[in-house]
Amino acid sequence: MLIFLSCSKIMITILFFLVCFEFSNGVNVRSSEGRKGQWQLLLNNTGVVGMHVALTYKDTVIMFDQTGAGQSGYRLRRRFNGSRCTINHHDLLDSTCYAHSVEYDISANKVRPLRLDTDPWCSSASFLSNGTLLQTGGFEKGAKRVRFYRPCGNHQCDWIQSKKTLSDERWYASSQILPEHNRVVVVGGRRVFTYEFVPKTSPGEKSFDLPFLHQTNDRDGGGNNLYPFLHLSSDGNLNRVIKTFPRIPGEGSRNYPSSGSSVMLPLDHRDNFQKVEVMVCGGSSIGALEAARKGRFLEGLRSCGRMVITGNNNKWEMEYMPKPRLLHDMLILPTGNILIINGAKHGCAGYENARNASLEPYLYSPNKKLGKRFTMLKSTKIARMYHSSATLLSDGRVLVAGGNPHGRYIFHNVAYPTELRLQAFVPHYMESRYHNWRPSNMTIYGGGGRHAIGYGKEFRVEFFLEKRMQNNEVGFSAYAPPFTTHSFAMNQRMLKLRCKSLDRKGGGWVVAVLEAPPSPNVAPSGYYLLTVVNGGIPSMSQWVQFAHA
Repeated sequence: MLIFLSCSKIMITILFFLVCFEFSNGVNVRSSEGRKGQWQLLLNNTGVVGMHVALTYKDTVIMFDQTGAGQSGYRLRRRFNGSRCTINHHDLLDSTCYAHSVEYDISANKVRPLRLDTDPWCSSASFLSNGTLLQTGGFEKGAKRVRFYRPCGNHQCDWIQSKKTLSDERWYASSQILPEHNRVVVVGGRRVFTYEFVPKTSPGEKSFDLPFLHQTNDRDGGGNNLYPFLHLSSDGNLNRVIKTFPRIPGEGSRNYPSSGSSVMLPLDHRDNFQKVEVMVCGGSSIGALEAARKGRFLEGLRSCGRMVITGNNNKWEMEYMPKPRLLHDMLILPTGNILIINGAKHGCAGYENARNASLEPYLYSPNKKLGKRFTMLKSTKIARMYHSSATLLSDGRVLVAGGNPHGRYIFHNVAYPTELRLQAFVPHYMESRYHNWRPSNMTIYGGGGRHAIGYGKEFRVEFFLEKRMQNNEVGFSAYAPPFTTHSFAMNQRMLKLRCKSLDRKGGGWVVAVLEAPPSPNVAPSGYYLLTVVNGGIPSMSQWVQFAHA
């Protein structure tokens, strides 16, 4: 099902998820002290701004910004056409002597440059079933372009630009992988009120008008329906409007340039993945864009709304973050909790339009009682505002990158310089004191290599578990890593998988028999991170591929 949440109204949502045994919200600790996490500085210079990021199944991270920003922090020895970049004045100013996309090797903690032929500034992307990143849109000559990045083990991969183009220019659009095999829907864009599919089903297929985008367009507010929130529901309804949802209570707006964020909470096998719940948090006050252009930075929104979009009782449940927030990212952790990270407290998106960085991440626990769900985590010292991003890694850390509220790279004499440092936020449960409870040495049987696990099929997972938590709960999550940009993690989803049996073999080894998602409506084919969660303590994740066998 497609739903659309925009401004204070509803934006685009296509939903899904899954789980096994119930997860606890944490370990047996009496208070939140000592559970605030840690920060690591990984690199002082990634070379390019982490404006767009995506984790590949080869455990590398693709980052890119905009070719029109000029000379990046990663200078090339040679242009991509092979000619040498010298130190003469012309080459020092030539943007083709600088990279605007890099691949970050997590294990080596290094980056290497990638080629970009057209500008992907403010674009979108989705992963296909074989792990290829399908990247769409951008700025000017890049606005109709389709690009592919197929990760490889030899680190020689690079961007490939398709000869086929989009029907409409897609600048500030969103994309979502669909249950149909390797088909993506791309929605919206600046002054574009349509959606289209990639690939097309016929040579003459064009884009389709979407009245919702016309109805939610705020011309005085810079659109306020750009980068619409898309989530894939599990009901299999596509290409038709089947219900209209109530407007989210309160004033203000949620979408670019107001730039709140949205997440779909994990789907659960216990209801056959049919309860689908969307959450929207933060954003900007009414008139924030116009005020920012005049040097006034209005306080952002504290409110969050949750709504079950399936069934017949579709009402917003409202609650409040500890402080106002916009320009933030919302990521699903292996425990099923939500990490709210990056952002600002005043203003809106755009160059020089925000102030007062949000340095403290929040942990949101969906299963706790209303009023008890938010926990403030350890602060960073690095502001991550406009053009920042974050993504979950397979080792359990959260990679945090980017930040550039300027049209070019500016490092001095501004409130918030262009940020090229790369960090990781380390959740508390990764600390050594939880080592005895952490599942380890996971092996997946029944798939792997070139063989995907078929929908609804059983597969085995073997792992080592020294101690079980007192609550005796062991769960299994499957997570589809997102493409993250402009405060929205596109295609992010978590599935809580059914565990059919759990047996100890002796010596601490455990064998679980799990059931794969039932259909692509629940989990579009592709690579997922499988995690064992022991009473709130997750293992390191392993990659698994779900598809029609």
